[in-house]
Amino acid sequence: MKEDIKNMITEGIELNSKLKKNYSGKIEEAVIAIIECLKNNKKILLCGNGGSNVQCSHIAAEFVGRFKKERKALPAIALTTDTAIITAIGNDYGFDKIFERQIKALGEEGDILIAITTSGNSPNIINAIETSRSMKIKTIGLLGKDGGKLKSTSDIEIITQSDNTPRIQEAHITILHIICELVENKLFEK
Repeated sequence: MKEDIKNMITEGIELNSKLKKNYSGKIEEAVIAIIECLKNNKKILLCGNGGSNVQCSHIAAEFVGRFKKERKALPAIALTTDTAIITAIGNDYGFDKIFERQIKALGEEGDILIAITTSGNSPNIINAIETSRSMKIKTIGLLGKDGGKLKSTSDIEIITQSDNTPRIQEAHITILHIICELVENKLFEK
């Protein structure tokens, strides 16, 4: 079992090394875009399924509450948390519309959508990105595998190139924490 543990940790380290080498610039772009969005009194919307759903809630809480600094609340909404909305839309329109419909209701030009999918193929995430782009909402796609159908559809995309869903999710939370910390540091420099 110790070898398995070491191998899993090594896989995560290697994946983060690839992200560092290939996507540091894209992460910086995401930070700059979010800072601009917030400076213009706009908001961050987040969507994802399963484990990515929970990451959306986590990161919205980091923006609204705080990450590391005492500072004013920042507007962020996880489109993954209202079960009445999700089940009503799912029932009336289909599960592939659960984020799209909320974006139409809550989103506005100048907002940012952070869309998280380990496969890059989730129909509801595809619809969310398409709807956001049509509304002039900037999109940040955190994708897995080879980017799937969503490859090249987001304004800023960061692809965690792995077929191992847990390692992709671990890389996504690392990216999201980096984004939160840098946004907070830059917006609230003393």
